[in-house]
Amino acid sequence: MKTWAILCICALLSACASVTTVPPVENVLNDSLFTPPPVRIDAADVFALNDEMRHYLDNDIAKAARAKGTTDALVDALYAKQQLKLEYESAMTRNAAQAYTSRSGNCLSLVIMTAAFAKQMGINVEFQSVYVEEAWSRRGNLNFLSGHVNLALRKSALETHYAPLGDPTTIIDFLPPDEAKKYRRKAIAESTIIGMYMNNRAAESLAAGNVNEAYWWVREAVRQAPTFLSAYNTLGVIYQTHGNLKEADRVFSMILEREPDNVAALSNQAKLLAQLGRNEEAKALSLRLTRIEPFPPFYFFDRGMDAMRAGNFKLAKELFSKEVNRAAYYHEFQFWLGIADLRLGDIQEAREHMAIALETGPTSADRDLYSAKLQQLKTKGYRPN
Repeated sequence: MKTWAILCICALLSACASVTTVPPVENVLNDSLFTPPPVRIDAADVFALNDEMRHYLDNDIAKAARAKGTTDALVDALYAKQQLKLEYESAMTRNAAQAYTSRSGNCLSLVIMTAAFAKQMGINVEFQSVYVEEAWSRRGNLNFLSGHVNLALRKSALETHYAPLGDPTTIIDFLPPDEAKKYRRKAIAESTIIGMYMNNRAAESLAAGNVNEAYWWVREAVRQAPTFLSAYNTLGVIYQTHGNLKEADRVFSMILEREPDNVAALSNQAKLLAQLGRNEEAKALSLRLTRIEPFPPFYFFDRGMDAMRAGNFKLAKELFSKEVNRAAYYHEFQFWLGIADLRLGDIQEAREHMAIALETGPTSADRDLYSAKLQQLKTKGYRPN
């Protein structure tokens, strides 16, 4: 089974390009290879408020704004414990209206929904890319690299005047405030946020097997944010999955012209060249990739799963532990480390790893699975070693 690398979910971090020219968007798109999109794909929908949101803004938030100022009123209304308080959910990247209706979303959904309200209220908004540790995840045969974004709300001069000792900037982030402050951030354009949203939807559609729909989402991503190279990588994977190998080659080559050490593009291009029978070129890229990243994402995990299937639970535990050592809070690593512990009779350790998997599971389905497994451990009469 081939595994393609996609930069996606939450928000996608794009490294600084080594070539300043804007990628030739129209040269890499080929609409004729796909049927018309089955869903509405419109950038105007990303920040659009629905009727329920407008009612909440005009009544609940507006009333509070008269007492405490627009920025503080918005933050309290959306994130105070007795108010909306979004639940983290990464199964789907939602636009503003969808996040509000479901009361859930990933960090990008949180940013989009908050910005939609803020823009309507006339609050100054600054989107920020946050430099966090790289986090890989997997869906089927796709690897995803997650980045992070947050939102800075700038208080007006009038609000700052009445609260001169306060910080004029309010950061909206799923990370705890102390943790969010320690990371470096850079401002990014609203068009990039829209591109990130479209790219996430493309990757999610691709993971669900909807290749045609995925193309139209990523097409809009590169049109909205033509310098956001992560979206081009997704486009290349979509072409590759769809069987359009020459188109995929063109896209990956374009990325590598601008970012020669782009790990995702290098990995995908190496697989593609081998598929095209260009074995020497594929080997050269693979060697270069190995020098940059000797142990790629899921390297130890895949070997740990092989060991589990072979019944070598001690080796499996060693390999899963290596993945946990470089990604302590990736739920699947913790879950399978717990399973290996269970097979070895280390019940207390199994419980601890299952509890971390439950706490860090990104979707309700993941959390339900881990909760059931943890409950099994608690109710079968197991005792700590």
